[in-house]
This record gives sequence, C-alpha cells and structure tokens, in this order.
Amino acid sequence: MMRILVSMLAVLSLLTGCGKEPLYQEQAYVFGTIVEVSIYGEEEAKARQGAAAVMTEFQRLHDMLHAWQPSALSAINEAIAQGKTQAATSELVFLLQDAEQFSIQSGGTFNPAIGGLIKAWGFQSDTFQPVLPDEKKIAALLKANPQMTDMFYQPAVSGASEEQVGSKNPAVMIDLGGFAKGYALDRAVEVLKSQNISNALINIGGNVIALGTHGKRPWHIGIQHPRKPGAIATLELRDGEAVGTSGDYQRYFELDGKRYCHLLDPRSGQPVQGVQAVTVLARGERAGLLSDVTSKPIFIAGASGWRTAVRSMHQTDALLIDADGKVHLTESMLKRLDFSDSKTVVVPVP
Repeated sequence: MMRILVSMLAVLSLLTGCGKEPLYQEQAYVFGTIVEVSIYGEEEAKARQGAAAVMTEFQRLHDMLHAWQPSALSAINEAIAQGKTQAATSELVFLLQDAEQFSIQSGGTFNPAIGGLIKAWGFQSDTFQPVLPDEKKIAALLKANPQMTDMFYQPAVSGASEEQVGSKNPAVMIDLGGFAKGYALDRAVEVLKSQNISNALINIGGNVIALGTHGKRPWHIGIQHPRKPGAIATLELRDGEAVGTSGDYQRYFELDGKRYCHLLDPRSGQPVQGVQAVTVLARGERAGLLSDVTSKPIFIAGASGWRTAVRSMHQTDALLIDADGKVHLTESMLKRLDFSDSKTVVVPVP
C-alpha cells in the first residue's frame, strides 16, 4: 500500500503551524504497518480515550483477519485445506460474503481466495526473500482456480451460535490483505462517532479516512512518490472521504534487476508489472473499504485497462502511475490534486 505522508512530524509541521492547536495523535504497529490516529479539537483525555478505542478495535480485527498467523481467518483456511468446515462469527461471514461480491464485480481480478499463490511467492511473511516460486506449484494453483464463489455457509449446528464456513475447493486460501485495512478505517470512524468525536484523520499504512475537518479547513494529506522520498501530490481530504493506494514498492523483492511485488494477477499467478501505484479517492458509505478494495482491480488492469476498471468498480476519482512514472488519472481526480513537481507528466481522461 502507498504510504500517505501523515507521520507525526509531518502533521505537526504541516497542519498545526505554531503547534498550539488541539491536535492529539497516537501511533501503533498493527496490520503489519504503522497506524496513526489524529484527533482535532478535543480535550486530551477524551482524545486519548478515543484513540485508544480505535487501536483496540484495530488489534481485534488484526487478530481476527490475519491470513497466516493464528486467527479466526487462518482457522478457516486450515479447515478448508482439510475438507472440513469451521465455525465463524456473523461479522466474519459478512466480510467473506462481501469480499465475494467485490470479487464478482471485478471480474475476478480482486480475488482474496488466492492466498496460496501469495504464500508461494513468499509474501505471507514479514520479510521477503529474492527467490522465484516453483513454476509447477504456480501452475497447479492456477489450474485449481480458487475463487470466493467456491465458499459455502451452513447454519449453526445445534446449540451453537456461529455459522459453519467451508469451501468446495480445497485450494482456496483466503487472504483479506486487500480488504481488511479499508474495513478497519470504516470501523474506526464508527468507534470515534460513538464517543462523540467529530474530527479525526485515521491512517493505516497508506489507507486514510477523514472524519470532519481540521479546524476551519479540510485535512491535508500527501501521496508519496513511488520511486523517491516525498509526496508526488497533495490534496484536501474532506469529511467522509477516504484514500486507498496499492503500490509496488513496499512489499516486494528484486531479482536480476526485476521487481516482483505482492500484487498478483489471479489470472496469471504473477506479480503485476508495468504499474508503480494506483490511488483511489472514495466517499460516502463504506468509503474506507471502497478505496482499499477498488484499487486492486485497477492496478491489475494496468495502463491499458485502468479506466475501464475504475468504471466497473463504480468509482470516479482515481490515478495510475505507470512504469515510466507517467500519471494517468480521471479529470475529477486531477481537480483535487496539487502536484509537487510541475514536470510530472500527467495524462487526464474523462
């Protein structure tokens, strides 16, 4: 995911000016990345309590949705591999079924069922080795064709409250890495609203959502350049808007001068080439989730098909940075951005 430049120092210098405004910030490491909560206009005690509640919720979701460490999701994957079913909460069932609908909408390019491919490439790990996977293993997984539509759900057994989850395809291994952070952003907004906090910015390693404003103006964020330090562009993020980015520069390895990123094309089983990053600006209900999920099909579609993918995912504001650093973006997205370098090559489309 693209790292939005909302580090503590950046926020303090960019947003608070003299440093006297009531801005409370807290950081933690969850979902395998730095998460940051900034709350504006509240007494410190209330802001601290709100931020702590968000962090607690993030940890709960991390513990539920981790793809390879012990979690409710990994228990489902283990059961599927053994041809069994596994009990799951109504929340987890909803998330799996929701992910299935997004997978169908994307034509299968958003496919959380390909955890086996992600594991084969070595990306279900905190560190990555520059080693190519066994070609026969990749071919076998492609032939097995794991899909979210392979999942099935059974009513709770007598005396139990949880549904049973399974798959008719034992090759299904669910990895919600392209889904969980966006869902967590929306949950964070719900948590803060429940505590009567109206103005906040939540950042999960590049997935960002705005609640309210920063004083009398919107929140300001920067979108990092995928190949050098600093932001390629900045924008004002308004109440209820979220930004999600998929990039080839955080989870990747290089071998023989070629970059292999964690974003795989489910159709080929190979890391996507020719794209450095994709950013989606979403708004309204479930903005966090939409910004996260929809960036994946657009990234996989590449420079030749990205605009069609934006439409198929029912979005309007998006950009794609190709292998040469050229920025392809919708005209509506262009209107929201302030590019840091006037020499940036920008190609707007309707």
